[in-house]
Amino acid sequence: MQIPFYEGKASGPLCFCACSEPAAKTGRDPAVLDRKYLRENRDLVTRAVALKNESVDIEAYYERDAERRAALQESEQLQAEANKANKAISELKKAGEDASAAIAAMKEISGRVKALKVRAAELDEEVETLYLRIPNVPHESVPAGGEENNEVIRTWGEPVERDFQVMPHWDLGAELGILHPERAARMSGSGFSVLTGQGARLERALINWFLDVHRAQGYTEVNIPYLVNRTAMTGTGQLPKLEDDMYVCGIDDLLLIPTAEVSVTNIHMQETLPAADLPVKYCAFSPCFRREAGAAGKDTRGLLRMHQFHKVEMVKFVTPETSWDELETLVSDAEVLLQQLELPYRVLTLASGDLSFAAAKCYDLEVWSAGVGKWLEVSSCSNFLDFQARRAGIRFKGDGTKGLVHTLNGSGLALPRILVAILENHQTPDGKVRVPDVLVPYLDGLEIIG
Repeated sequence: MQIPFYEGKASGPLCFCACSEPAAKTGRDPAVLDRKYLRENRDLVTRAVALKNESVDIEAYYERDAERRAALQESEQLQAEANKANKAISELKKAGEDASAAIAAMKEISGRVKALKVRAAELDEEVETLYLRIPNVPHESVPAGGEENNEVIRTWGEPVERDFQVMPHWDLGAELGILHPERAARMSGSGFSVLTGQGARLERALINWFLDVHRAQGYTEVNIPYLVNRTAMTGTGQLPKLEDDMYVCGIDDLLLIPTAEVSVTNIHMQETLPAADLPVKYCAFSPCFRREAGAAGKDTRGLLRMHQFHKVEMVKFVTPETSWDELETLVSDAEVLLQQLELPYRVLTLASGDLSFAAAKCYDLEVWSAGVGKWLEVSSCSNFLDFQARRAGIRFKGDGTKGLVHTLNGSGLALPRILVAILENHQTPDGKVRVPDVLVPYLDGLEIIG
């Protein structure tokens, strides 16, 4: 059944951090992020930082947090002394006795309390800065190590040996007159593309078909902003770590989204969703913008790595007890697309060092590229547990239960690498391309490109 779009209940002002201290003392909501978990699981969190190769100074975080809590505790103790001193001063005055010494002591205590509160606020800011760079903890099933330790868990289809030389998509696209990287370069530089004619129509057909399939799978289609603020980017975990990869509109301090995940997840920023409505499932098409600042030396020819590309994204908001099952169905929802496009692919469990900052576990779907001769990632399906929900303040409530939702997202699918796979895997000996059967109705009956 398709979940209707609805307005959730707002949960209050947005914040990203909270403490074990009451909200009245910190101005923050303790439910958004409980630092108690970080304190009680120091070894686990420290190991997670190492496994994900994150650069945050985790020891500094724990030192500053301990100092901050000590300052708050001391200020509370002194405040209690001050309250007692106030009462004593009042009694001395009522008795007509000299209270000057008690008043002087009271002023000294008040000065110390004020200084401690100022120091606690300074430490709180330092702790918050460090906290935002602490990654999610990988699930115990995630293999340790870097990209070389990613585990292939299943494959579908077999790369077909051709009796002719398969052209890479950049050569085939040029011959067919549908791909023009040199024109894109003149107006935008490298990492951009111009598709024309049947190439542009093929990409549009894919997008429309992806969305139609996901709607049939129970996802509600949404149209979302492509520019978001820093609060939204921080909520889903892109900031502060990935700012160098962002395109920033400086005047308005808005950022172009690297994936629709950011906007779709933040649809319910600071809202409480009715438990009876979960899971809530959305799909969205968007362009994606990435500076690829950390991608030096990686394949950039043709359509393999772009600064701007199109993608359809699936996002789920689920209850904690169902999130691991929902991850498996999310992967299946993406796999259906590859199967119906008749593209050989494999599913990998990413190792900890290849896992994103916010994910607890991720499966990558890689499609075979016959012309390039390698596997290309076209979908990442991740379970973030409550990591994003804590930062973005997304909760659920109902039937006597309440808490933070678990969020998941997956590409369904990413272009233009699907274009690459179709052009190369469905290439014919005469230099044309067979259109997958499922796309023919979306191309007004067109069966051959070329």
